[in-house]
Amino acid sequence: MNPDTVTIGKIVGVHGVKGYVKVHCEAESFSLFASGHTVIVRDSKGGSRAMEVVDARPQGRKLLLLLKGISDRNLAETLPGSDLLVKKTSLPDLEPDTYYWSDIAGMSVISADGHHVGTVASLIETGSNDVYVIQTQDAGEILIPAIASVVLEIDLNRKIMRVDIPEGL
Repeated sequence: MNPDTVTIGKIVGVHGVKGYVKVHCEAESFSLFASGHTVIVRDSKGGSRAMEVVDARPQGRKLLLLLKGISDRNLAETLPGSDLLVKKTSLPDLEPDTYYWSDIAGMSVISADGHHVGTVASLIETGSNDVYVIQTQDAGEILIPAIASVVLEIDLNRKIMRVDIPEGL
């Protein structure tokens, strides 16, 4: 995947006859899907094209999206399975000490004393704080809460997360 882009959703179906697609949104806000914004549609074969958003409407936990050039159901039916991406430069600026998930995924995790723990495999969103799922070589998966007392440092340039793992994890 292009390091200058980030996935913000996946087309999971079609809706109606006017060309709307159903999107599973991976962005925290629907603002990236506002009318006039450009998204990159990447199909399952790796082909991609930039498309302008014409209309976007929430529908429960999904989003109904109409893209310029997709004017009927037949054209829309070619899109399910495609990922939706945007250029990182179009993302809003983050608060200090906050990160995009795409920047954390795959990061090497190092203990406070310098030992390699594993790699960030996924993220679990909870009500109070996120939890990083760390894939280790010998212990399988371990869960590390994304809180300051545990995650001591995140170095985006070196792709390293330094952690102080509490007893029992």
